[in-house]
Amino acid sequence: MDFVNRERELAELGRAARRGGLLVIFGRRRVGKTRLVRRWLEGRRGLYSQAIEAPPDLQVQQVFQDLRAGLETAIVPKSWPELLEILSLQKRRWVLCLDEFPYLAAGDATLPSRLQAWLDHSMPRGCLLILSGSSTRMMHGLFLDRSAPLYGRASKLLHIPPMDYAAFCRACALDRRDPGSFEKFALVGGIPKYWEFVEPRRDAVALAESLYFDFAPYMEQEPQRILRDEGVAGAGAPAVLEAVGRGAERPSEIAARLGTVQTNLSRLLEQLLDASLLVRDLPYGESSRSTKRVLYRIQDPTIRFWFRVYSPHRSRWASLPLADRRKLVHDHASTVFEDYCRSRFPGAGRYWEAGLELDLVAPDAGGGKGLVVAEVKWRRLSNRERSGLLRELGEKWSRSSLRARHPKVRFEVLDDRILGE
Repeated sequence: MDFVNRERELAELGRAARRGGLLVIFGRRRVGKTRLVRRWLEGRRGLYSQAIEAPPDLQVQQVFQDLRAGLETAIVPKSWPELLEILSLQKRRWVLCLDEFPYLAAGDATLPSRLQAWLDHSMPRGCLLILSGSSTRMMHGLFLDRSAPLYGRASKLLHIPPMDYAAFCRACALDRRDPGSFEKFALVGGIPKYWEFVEPRRDAVALAESLYFDFAPYMEQEPQRILRDEGVAGAGAPAVLEAVGRGAERPSEIAARLGTVQTNLSRLLEQLLDASLLVRDLPYGESSRSTKRVLYRIQDPTIRFWFRVYSPHRSRWASLPLADRRKLVHDHASTVFEDYCRSRFPGAGRYWEAGLELDLVAPDAGGGKGLVVAEVKWRRLSNRERSGLLRELGEKWSRSSLRARHPKVRFEVLDDRILGE
């Protein structure tokens, strides 16, 4: 598949090379970090090594073998201090990426402290060390925890997010105006590795079957792999994701589904938030300090589909009528479409209170201090339907407590035509 997008990330790597020092790259598994870095290193005679899960001496051996062709040395290091010394003695400026750095730190707990001292006193000026990792929680612990040895040592922490719908369509040669293209995106999200399964002539149901429901499908163990990468152990995390995927959004509902008290979930919910598997929604304009009206949803479209559709229906999918399978894919895509619409309006969020819910509320970019309030529908609407929905939206707004704080408002109805804008 062609390399697309990532212009901003490539530019940031170029700026980091001019500065030198330490650059930290993180993002969830399969988001394309390795391909991005390796592509950028190609024209720079850069050094690259992907860590293995092994004892420290084997890890050092593996890293050295990966780098050996680009180093000037007759010494074979047996420890991290010896390898770091070799890097310090190189005569030319170098750029080095150690990929999956959390494996190295887990193998040798002293490595972050050794690296701290080396960065502070022995790293050659003008050289660039890139430490990359898939575990968001572990990378945060290594570089953003104030008590961590490497805290504050990086000149930049570069987060590699999933790619957007437009990049997906470019990479897969799909028409972004076609709702069928978006349904495929809803199954693979912004993860380039999953895009390799997309075939332009096959519909979204066929894609769902090849990825999730066929014999030994690629996505069968993906949630477990992500949880393992993030260091979230035990049966509690999958159970929470199962509950959320099946419609339990409020903490009280999740606890009831799991047969426990709400206070027992606090730590587990925080772990899933830190791992970017869950996202916490608050009503637009409210903060977590002022409200207890919190909803949770699964952030990634692929993991959402796994728990919303695949897990509840895996045993009977093959026996479902085609119309039912299409409806399951369509209904899942509608939740991803709401996220997509909110992403098009900076600062947008959901809003709810007793008796009403608003799909999208956002600052009105062209209206001073006003708001945009929108209804989102995952289909093509007629003019008559749009007019009716606008009247209903105005009636809902008249009952909303937001009305008193935001007298200036513009109403919109968004349907699948927004895909072509």
